Amino acid sequence: MRDVAEHAGVSVRTVSNVVSGYTHVSPEMRARVQHSLDALGYKMDYLARGLRSGRTGFVALAVPFLAEPYFAELAQAVIRAAARRGITVLVESTEGDTETERRILAGGLTNVADGVLFSALTVPVAEVAATAPDFPLVMLGEHDVGARFPRVGIDNVAAARAAVEHLVEQGCRRIVALGRNGSENGRQRVEGYRQALSAAGVRRVNWLVEPVKDWNRAQGYEAVRQLLEGSGPLPDAIFAFNDALAVGALHALNASGVRVPDDVALASIDNVPESAYTHPPLTSVAPDLDVIAERALTLLDEQINRKPDKGNTGPDSGEAPARRESTPFRLVVRESSQRLRTS
Repeated sequence: MRDVAEHAGVSVRTVSNVVSGYTHVSPEMRARVQHSLDALGYKMDYLARGLRSGRTGFVALAVPFLAEPYFAELAQAVIRAAARRGITVLVESTEGDTETERRILAGGLTNVADGVLFSALTVPVAEVAATAPDFPLVMLGEHDVGARFPRVGIDNVAAARAAVEHLVEQGCRRIVALGRNGSENGRQRVEGYRQALSAAGVRRVNWLVEPVKDWNRAQGYEAVRQLLEGSGPLPDAIFAFNDALAVGALHALNASGVRVPDDVALASIDNVPESAYTHPPLTSVAPDLDVIAERALTLLDEQINRKPDKGNTGPDSGEAPARRESTPFRLVVRESSQRLRTS
């Protein structure tokens, strides 16, 4: 920095203000210092800056499966939002492993990051709610973690209800819910499914919940293949708990000669890019991932920037109840569910 200051004919403090992004620097002075930074090939020593400030400039994002399109899209949204703040994102895939999730809740990523955005999957809800981490933490998604943690996500029950209500509006009554797997997300989507059918007066005998192990294409295909090979009557619609399950289900329906949507309508949740290019294109509930990313980083910033004299910097500091951010979603109607054609 001294070399840059001498080259530019300014103070070291001015150089520090420029490289730190301090706003109260004139455009002329910023350009002058930047010219010297470029000419001398200056690179920020992030380790030294972190030792001085107590921050690394990194946040961690932990998701279950990066190979699944939804989580890949979520990671991209977080990376975009963090870049606008000058923050680098380190991405961790837990592979849905409970012990890995426990390690993250115990602070396993805080040696490299100032805070953690965490989409939990398998760690028990009661166990999460009983945890008291002393680091900045924001939960993503619909995994219920009690009132202690800041959390950002859509209203999972309402999203499922919207998808099933749409299928009911298309005249469907024997609707299969595809995706029960013992997870909190699965429980909430079953609840939304049941609420929609109950409100529509659909008899309980037609409440059909199909279990799967994981929410992926292979499980969706296998579950629907077995359903079609069974002795029971054909459903007139399938509500898949995510797009990956829906893609597998669609493949099984097409392979069996079942017409979508004429014989069986299909709707799901996530609206990943792939859903617009299936045959036929999938109706899906679309969460606003950019809003989720922005709000989650805002909540994380509030914890990271909390003054040390306020005590614990983690989510359980006791200053106020943890914020719960419910973000918008919309139902994107495509050909897979449109049984009623409008002229």
